Amino acid sequence: MTIYGKTIILRAIEKEDLPILQVWNNDPDIQYHLGGWHFPASLSIMEHWFESIQDDELNKRFAICVDGIGIIGTTNLVNINWKDRNAFTGLMIGEQQHRSKGYGTDTVMTIMKYAFQELGLERLDTTIIEHNEASLHLYIDRCGWKEEGRKKNWYWRDNRYWEKIILGINRDEYFTFVGK
Repeated sequence: MTIYGKTIILRAIEKEDLPILQVWNNDPDIQYHLGGWHFPASLSIMEHWFESIQDDELNKRFAICVDGIGIIGTTNLVNINWKDRNAFTGLMIGEQQHRSKGYGTDTVMTIMKYAFQELGLERLDTTIIEHNEASLHLYIDRCGWKEEGRKKNWYWRDNRYWEKIILGINRDEYFTFVGK
């Protein structure tokens, strides 16, 4: 199934996407702004990862595409808890020229609409590294998320520790934000 936003399209990640995903995975600037720990990845590692994500009902990953451009990044719904109706989501826009164009906002709003209106989830969570002010602005100011906590000295980047900022939104907050 393809999921349509205002300007973006979310679709399944295909094997043909792996070369650009490998480039982004190995880009130190991108990884500086993302949580988690990332090691350099060969194409064979990416192919193994791709095979491992097939048919996983608890972790869904999507390519973010724009007509006339192609794939510009990835988003996800992972650690889906079907009993308690919640999931974790994240976002990555790969190339600098596609950032600050509204694609991130459209992606977050689209994944929220899908999660709350199609899947019937009750809440979504994400985490942001403290220095990633663009992502904090995107989620909090543009998409209605709330800061729910911080973990000190969580991420080690550029020879220092940064806080992990925990954000969340529930379905009532989402519907209030979108005006329904």
